[in-house]
Amino acid sequence: MSNTVPKSVFAFFKKLEKNNNRDWFNENKPEFKAIEGEVKLFYNALLERINRHDEIDKLKIFRIYRDVRFSKNKLPYKTHFGGSFHRAKPRLRGGYYLHIQPNNQSFIATGFWQPEKEDLLRIRKEFEMDASEMRDILADKTFNTVWGDTFEGDEVKTAPKGFSKEHEAIGLIKKKQYIFTKKYTDKEVLGADFLDSVDNAFKTIRPFFDYMSDVLTTDLNGVSLID
Repeated sequence: MSNTVPKSVFAFFKKLEKNNNRDWFNENKPEFKAIEGEVKLFYNALLERINRHDEIDKLKIFRIYRDVRFSKNKLPYKTHFGGSFHRAKPRLRGGYYLHIQPNNQSFIATGFWQPEKEDLLRIRKEFEMDASEMRDILADKTFNTVWGDTFEGDEVKTAPKGFSKEHEAIGLIKKKQYIFTKKYTDKEVLGADFLDSVDNAFKTIRPFFDYMSDVLTTDLNGVSLID
């Protein structure tokens, strides 16, 4: 396994940005496959690190080929690598994501990007009943130094159906996504300590994941839904 991201990854994607067509890519595919192999080693090294403090049941590294069927952007290839780490369900909820892209566009993300309808309602009901524990997590200095003190993601304009827009926790309740991101420069991604930085950042998200896993595996009375 490789503990560093190869420097060639950004150089290749910058060339691909200028030559995003099948002829160029097919001509340079051997170079891409070599780079992809090294990057996959890095993703697997990160998987091994995360599994020391969490339980991942699946690593998915996304393909470079874009699905252009329903997109206005008809360029055939992505100019980044993306990989997601799925926690062991149903006991553990949430997941991790690593995005590697040139021009200082790399980032990591965690949380709940597209929660299922039932999960979203359960989360909102929990915040309606008592949002103090979630607020304590967001206010923790170690946590918000890495991830900030507010959620990112889409939200409804006023209040979801069945919830009061005057509720004191409406800022949490009206969210449709519960995600956090952390950006990295190209220099940071290629640095010797990038693996440590990403893994340490993912470690700090655990209070949030532990809380959400507890919420999503119990009913409003605290009775387990999976036992």
